[in-house]
Amino acid sequence: MKISRYRKKKLIIPIFLSIFLLILVIFLEGNFVFFKSKPVKSTKEPVIIEIEKGDNIFNIAKKLKEKGLIRSELFFIFKAFKTGTYNKIKAGEYAFYPSQSIEEVLTYFRKGKIYLHKITIPEGSTLWQIAEILEVNKICKKEEFLSLAENPLIAERFKLPGPTLEGYLYPDTYFFHKNTPPQIVIQTMVENFWKHWEKFKDIAEKQKKPLKKIITLASIIEKEAYYPEEKPIIAAVYLNRLKKGMPLQADPTINYALKNFRKLTYKDYYLVKSPYNTYLKDGLPPTPICNPGEDSIKAVLFPAKVPYLYFVAKGDGTHYFSRTYKEHLEAIKKIRNDKEFSNGTSNSTLISEKKNIEKENL
Repeated sequence: MKISRYRKKKLIIPIFLSIFLLILVIFLEGNFVFFKSKPVKSTKEPVIIEIEKGDNIFNIAKKLKEKGLIRSELFFIFKAFKTGTYNKIKAGEYAFYPSQSIEEVLTYFRKGKIYLHKITIPEGSTLWQIAEILEVNKICKKEEFLSLAENPLIAERFKLPGPTLEGYLYPDTYFFHKNTPPQIVIQTMVENFWKHWEKFKDIAEKQKKPLKKIITLASIIEKEAYYPEEKPIIAAVYLNRLKKGMPLQADPTINYALKNFRKLTYKDYYLVKSPYNTYLKDGLPPTPICNPGEDSIKAVLFPAKVPYLYFVAKGDGTHYFSRTYKEHLEAIKKIRNDKEFSNGTSNSTLISEKKNIEKENL
């Protein structure tokens, strides 16, 4: 039976297409090395690419190409379909080096290896300072974080004395991906606090020191002490004052009320009407004033055995410690003679004003 020219033409077209596709597949599989991901330029830093919700494999290939991570969008798409990765890529940030192959890139996508930002919460950070760090690093919104961290119900949920989470977000290095829900951030930090607290729990119970008292006092020590070796001495001063019913008179508590850790003025001691003003209010402030580190917590549990009731900063990060008010005045006088304020006002002005407040509270 003869085949007409028309039918021959109809058969030739699909045959050619099939052969072409077969050659293309073989070419891509075995010989298309050029199009595999090769470095466009050497770099020690990873290239961050963000996959947004709704991005399809074609959008993703385009982004990778624009970032210099692949040379061929076609080859990447082919591999994505072949490995079944094309519709399993989670939204988020990914970090790649231009030297990585397409196979490695697809493995990252398939396993959902979303890029984690390394953030460090320094010892002595306050809630609002932590919120700022989180927002700057695009972990979560400052307002959303604070709305939870300052909520008494959240503190209760984590079995913390509250009314906020101040003091109980452990200062450490953390890894979070971009746009992490603030509740996850908080949970991670509070769980880290409880993990470290296990080391001190039994000691605190033996000493009959409540958690809130320890962390609140540790937070003040954190803000007062520059050198770790002075922390147990400063802890002893405050514990001695509390035993005698003396006001703490801790400057950082006023700074916390002001939400500004600047140099205080004479007016601040009198005019800051806040339960955090330990010059006007007896006892500890209502909450910790920052999130203290381990050394400060240890200092409260293991204070130095010293009779000091006063201390004053020398200006170099260390302090003079005194047993009596008379010794304290002598220490202040020594500092006054050694140093002057940069604006020309001697230390005696502020110190003498501060002395009056201290005298009134004795």
